[in-house]
Amino acid sequence: MVFVWLGAFFLLIALIVLVIYQLMCLADLEFDYINPYDSASRINKVVLPEFALQAALCLLFLLSGHWLMCLFCAPIIYYNVKLYQKRQHLVDVTEIFNHLSKEKKRRLIKLISLVVLLFLSLFWMIWSVLEDD
Repeated sequence: MVFVWLGAFFLLIALIVLVIYQLMCLADLEFDYINPYDSASRINKVVLPEFALQAALCLLFLLSGHWLMCLFCAPIIYYNVKLYQKRQHLVDVTEIFNHLSKEKKRRLIKLISLVVLLFLSLFWMIWSVLEDD
């Protein structure tokens, strides 16, 4: 049981790092430290791995029987699937300045939800370790 929570912990850390990386690229673009093409290409390289890690995390919770944690992951998965279906998951280099605030808000909301999931998984990991003893 503890191994499930450790796996979830490391997946969440990886997801948080990816989202923070995207936010840093957007902030660099906003302060004109990087050009729009480089920023968009860096962000677009990590979008699909982020989606895959999020799906793996939800699948881990689903297969291990942690239904509540899976339900907490489900809205993010649904949002990612909708973005992918509408082909809005990638950042467009020509429109990045017009959508900069929207992109930053979207990633900030993802970051907040991932941090909440991280704290919940840490709580349940500690709970399961103490329960085993």
